[in-house]
Amino acid sequence: MIKNILEYFENTVKIKSNKIAVVDGDRKIVFAELAGKARSVGSALFNKSGKAKKKPIAVFLPKSIESIIADIGIVYSGNAYMNLDIKTPLERISNILKLVEPLFIITDTKYKNMILQIFDPEKILDINDLIVENAEHQILLEHLETVIDTDPLCLINTSGSTGTPKSVVLNHRSFIDYTTWAIEKINLSEDEIFGSLAPIVFDHSSYELCLMMVHSCTMVIIPETYTIFPVKLLQYVADMNITYIFWVPTIMVNIVNMDLLSKIPIPNVKMVWFAGEVFPTRQFNYWRNHLPNAIFVNLYGPTEITCNCTYFPIERQYEDSEKIPAGKAFPGRRVILVDEEGKQVTEPGVQGEICSAGESLANGYYKEPEQTAEKFVLYPVDGTEQRMYRTGDLGSYDEEGNIVFAGRKDFQIKHMGHRIELEEIERSMTALDGVEKSCCVFDMEKNRIMGFYLGEKAASDVRKQMKEKLPVYMVPTKLIQVDEMPLNKNGKTDRNYFKNYGKNKGCTLGFERSSIRKEKIL
Repeated sequence: MIKNILEYFENTVKIKSNKIAVVDGDRKIVFAELAGKARSVGSALFNKSGKAKKKPIAVFLPKSIESIIADIGIVYSGNAYMNLDIKTPLERISNILKLVEPLFIITDTKYKNMILQIFDPEKILDINDLIVENAEHQILLEHLETVIDTDPLCLINTSGSTGTPKSVVLNHRSFIDYTTWAIEKINLSEDEIFGSLAPIVFDHSSYELCLMMVHSCTMVIIPETYTIFPVKLLQYVADMNITYIFWVPTIMVNIVNMDLLSKIPIPNVKMVWFAGEVFPTRQFNYWRNHLPNAIFVNLYGPTEITCNCTYFPIERQYEDSEKIPAGKAFPGRRVILVDEEGKQVTEPGVQGEICSAGESLANGYYKEPEQTAEKFVLYPVDGTEQRMYRTGDLGSYDEEGNIVFAGRKDFQIKHMGHRIELEEIERSMTALDGVEKSCCVFDMEKNRIMGFYLGEKAASDVRKQMKEKLPVYMVPTKLIQVDEMPLNKNGKTDRNYFKNYGKNKGCTLGFERSSIRKEKIL
């Protein structure tokens, strides 16, 4: 039994040494060269750390050939990589680093000065200095025997309700299982050319890395800026002969709204996966009609389950009014619905919390034992007590036994493919001088975050300062200055009031000052 992802990679390198592994703009790298440079990085890290410590090492680079070399090199060293988003405000990155305390940060000259502001200079390494010609790799190859499937492969940072992101620890086995499932069940061939658009900090980006390492598929890195230029995006997919894409529905809906598939055909695309948010059926049908021979798969699952836990190959035409199911559990994973009393839901149409068990579960949250214990619980599944993750998502079964996603039971949302705690946004907003209190809600109809705040600071200033603290996808699209915050009967901010605010007030996109009539507090 193969114990770690590097065993797959070593075999791929032997068989496909001269095949192109990664395309990054006008640059290409074959498997043999990729492996050589990654081993060199691994050797340097192994020597600098004294030995493999199974600890996090951060990477502060854009998605590129260099970031891939760094990630694989870290794994060779016996540690776990943690990719950081170069566009994230330094304050937020600093909070992550204080929690995780990585052994090192790998970057380059361009980004080194940014990290120097918040991290120990002695632990900041330049990727170019780590790649040494003719480095000795024998110790790494011997070390492979000691890397087991439950060892951490990577850390993925997600939004946290406390204001500090949580670092999810994912292991080798969960990615091995997910990748081999994709190869065997969805018929991915080794000749696939997949367009890698997932942000480097997403778990799906790590899956794409593993798919390249395990199955010798060619990864084409799509420039991230193309997400806001749909014409360039589709043209790039066509020009690079990409056969397989995984995108969040937001990007695909933008393409529909511009009717671009009628103008820019992508005939080589034969497989389309999507996840991260609900795909409106009418817009999905547009894609299916323009790519009638492609396989479309809807996926569902939070990072804590390693990418996804359910899948649904779409094999029929759906009416615009129908919901596309999230599907059934992957092989080796168990997905159940649990009601408010902790009892398992089995009847169609009855909502329950979506929970998942199986080997795919994350090891937990790094240095967060209380949050790990809260979300990863023991529950009787199939007659035995198993470790189970509570997603906080609601769903129900349809008549065919497929899970149909219904929404969140708490204040967490999915926006632009990112899982976001609304409370983290509120904490950031309320911490600003001139803001007394805040409330954020998600407008599902218009796919936007709305922020309401009490205070004297102008909305434009609030937005400017929030962009310095949070990633752009977490900054509310609409900010509204209010005169008071209505409370519910429990004495908490009345979120339902604000959820209906736009409908009640006829709000339009932009910034505005509004007066909220005083509500009777029960």
